[in-house]
Amino acid sequence: MFKKILIANRGEIACRVIKTARRMGIATVAVYSDADARAPFVKMADEAVHIGPSPASESYLIADKIIAACKATGAEAVHPGYGFLSERTSFAEALAKENIAFIGPPVNAIAAMGDKIESKKLAKEAGVNVVPGFVGEIDDTEHAVRISNEIGYPVMMKASAGGGGKGMRLAYDEKDVREGFEATKREGLNSFGDDRVFIEKFILNPRHIEIQILGDQHGNVLYLNERECSIQRRHQKVVEEAPSPFVTEKMRKAMGEQCVALSKAVGYYSAGTVELIVSGADPTGESFYFLEMNTRLQVEHPVTEAITGIDLVEQMIRVAAGEKLEMTQDDIKIDGWAIENRVYAEDPYRGFLPSTGRLVRYRTPVPAWEGDERGVDGVRVDAGVEEGGEVSIFYDPMIAKLVTWGKTRDEAADLQIAALDRFELEGLGHNIDFVSAIMQHPRFRSGELTTGFIAEEYPEGFHGADAGDDVVRALAAIAGFMASAEADRARRTDGQLGDRLNPPAKWQVTVGGTAHKVKLGHKHIKIDGEAIDIALEYTPGDRLVVAEIDDSELAVKVAKTRAGWRMTTRGRIHDVRVLPWHVAPLSAHMIEKIPPDLSRFLICPMPGLLVTLHVGEGDKVEAGQPLATVEAMKMENILRAEKSGTVKTVNAAQGDSLAVDAVILEME
Repeated sequence: MFKKILIANRGEIACRVIKTARRMGIATVAVYSDADARAPFVKMADEAVHIGPSPASESYLIADKIIAACKATGAEAVHPGYGFLSERTSFAEALAKENIAFIGPPVNAIAAMGDKIESKKLAKEAGVNVVPGFVGEIDDTEHAVRISNEIGYPVMMKASAGGGGKGMRLAYDEKDVREGFEATKREGLNSFGDDRVFIEKFILNPRHIEIQILGDQHGNVLYLNERECSIQRRHQKVVEEAPSPFVTEKMRKAMGEQCVALSKAVGYYSAGTVELIVSGADPTGESFYFLEMNTRLQVEHPVTEAITGIDLVEQMIRVAAGEKLEMTQDDIKIDGWAIENRVYAEDPYRGFLPSTGRLVRYRTPVPAWEGDERGVDGVRVDAGVEEGGEVSIFYDPMIAKLVTWGKTRDEAADLQIAALDRFELEGLGHNIDFVSAIMQHPRFRSGELTTGFIAEEYPEGFHGADAGDDVVRALAAIAGFMASAEADRARRTDGQLGDRLNPPAKWQVTVGGTAHKVKLGHKHIKIDGEAIDIALEYTPGDRLVVAEIDDSELAVKVAKTRAGWRMTTRGRIHDVRVLPWHVAPLSAHMIEKIPPDLSRFLICPMPGLLVTLHVGEGDKVEAGQPLATVEAMKMENILRAEKSGTVKTVNAAQGDSLAVDAVILEME
């Protein structure tokens, strides 16, 4: 077994590998860029080596720097994590030349499966179903248009070396192909150094199912059941679960055996994932097709670990050291249900725009990295950040992964909702409310999932989960209780109101536009004259309030505002107004402030790079016309005109780095 390994990655996955290595008694080496100098993974590792500036192209993507760090520290093997160099054959070959073990598959398997064009050819030869499409070289946009017309719309354009949702465009007609083909090429080149693109038929009502593969260097290959990864946004996975609510035992066996056959055909060993697309319109589940094989550890691997009890990172290390798998296919069972939500630095209330900044407050429902494969009491947090740290523009926007395990799917989902309510994150936009809303959604609970779930269920964007009457009444009671506690503290402040002035016992609490009368007694709280069975504690300044209502708990994140509180729970932000009952009638005389009209400005909705400016001063534009393209988090975002008009002034130039809310141009 290795005595020391180096992790050629950063953030959450670096911490993940360090945790298992530490348990196995293996020393670890971290490598880090300028942006990550104070990151948790650097402190967790036994040794750390600085490898360059913040951009990945100048640090984490330079193989020579990784190898130099191995030599300097005596690391015998390298775990690549996911992304960066994890699927680069040149990196695995360079390590082999230096007699440094690669904790991953053999070079020939990476090469065969890493090229999405060639991998489809190999899958077809191995007898695996593949999606109809064109897997040759595409000359230019006109060629792409002809191919798409022949296949039939809708089609998906994909970067051959792509992954992680990058370098993908869905086209419903010729116009979409003309607009998106070059952007797909650019994203492939910028993210993966390869601008080749292939085009395939887009399967309607698709479900994204993937099979976890594990093999050793002795010819043994197993499948560790499946994961359902259908809930995606912009082809980036948001929610993953294992097993799938759609897959039957018969389907699981058919899919698993095909994926094992494909893996054996390329001599695969280590952990890997075969991604399949399944037509949700086929109730038999027999219409499944090969998408790609990821020759690395997947982001969502914890849900497989939770239902099998197998530490995949440990198995990868043991296989790389030449050990034989100790389990057989018959040993692989399914115990319970696991769900993973990815907590991203993006604002769902503003169209999921990327967000960057400092984590002013960061509290997780259970401590990160504690417990086993199922965490602590069924809640597991995999994270690579800490309070005071920064989410920068240089890397992926994922902050943490929240994994829950239960005996049933509903139990795992309920644990997610409760844990998300206790997840405190301030300083930047995040998607906690959004994933909580998904966990509560009737369609999610029914298991009727497709990759179009988010687009179909939130066509007008996300505005918060629906709040039931019981939640609203609970919030009113909590707000009234907190208001009373704040007033009580105020009267005890020396030189202020004086001890003899009792705090108001009656409050008007407005939640969601509806006013409620809250009366606090010695033994109970009444809402609109009806007593509510609630128990809670609150000290002015608390950010999280946990109330016991009947036989259940409700965790509410609270922030003081001028008029009351901003209260967040169950996937929704509630601006709650609280007034003493005798003062409330006067609020009707307050003048409402009207926000300024900003419709004539093109405002940058996120920090990013202005890649293209499509118009100039004096140009006439129509509603929906592209005005500018901004790159953020390695994804290109097209900003369009909200209405027709003429460009008056342009305030930014192509190549500029823009801050959020920067004015790019103004219309007449």
